[in-house]
Amino acid sequence: MRWRTVLLTTGLVLGLSAAPANAAEPVIVDSTKHGGRTVSFTFDDGPNPADTPRLLAILRQHHVKAVFCLWGDFVVENPDVVRQIVRGGHILCNHSMHHDNMGEWTPEQIEADLKQTSEAIRDAVPGVPIRYFRAPYGSWGQTPQVAAKLGMTPLGWKLAIGDWEPPGVDELVRRVKEGLTEGAVVLMHDGPNERGQTVDAVARLIPELRADGWRFDRPARR
Repeated sequence: MRWRTVLLTTGLVLGLSAAPANAAEPVIVDSTKHGGRTVSFTFDDGPNPADTPRLLAILRQHHVKAVFCLWGDFVVENPDVVRQIVRGGHILCNHSMHHDNMGEWTPEQIEADLKQTSEAIRDAVPGVPIRYFRAPYGSWGQTPQVAAKLGMTPLGWKLAIGDWEPPGVDELVRRVKEGLTEGAVVLMHDGPNERGQTVDAVARLIPELRADGWRFDRPARR
């Protein structure tokens, strides 16, 4: 079974990340830059001072670069962790200021939130590009258009592994290995709550996937 459930901090909504119906609108990217037997790991809802540094150490050990989708409130609380992410050579993604459902917001409301979040990130790491935006809860509404206007690619996913309700490390590993498809962007979490199981799963997955012929890549950009 493929896990493509959309995270809610306080609950779950079933759904898929998808491109907007109008082909002229910005594409929500859910695949890797190079395709083929590649995978991109992305982590939402941090930075988390308890688990993000340990995750960064594992990624550094295995020479893997990931995308970190940053929740603005936690950026303000933990700027040094954001700096650790950047020092590790990882890619930054705007994930809104307060993790609100923005699906029915006006473009003006969305733009104000995205700008506030990006300003918080740049206060921690001046001059570092913020290449992507991911909508909280996968509730896109008009956010893809606004994100594109601000120079960020809307970032979706092909596989979400349901790590917001930790099912055990073995189960998380199984969900990735059985749900993975070529060129997939994988959604995981390094915050806001305890994410030790996800970190332990990543430590196992990287060498096991490489042994199976997978390569780690960044998401595509539009």
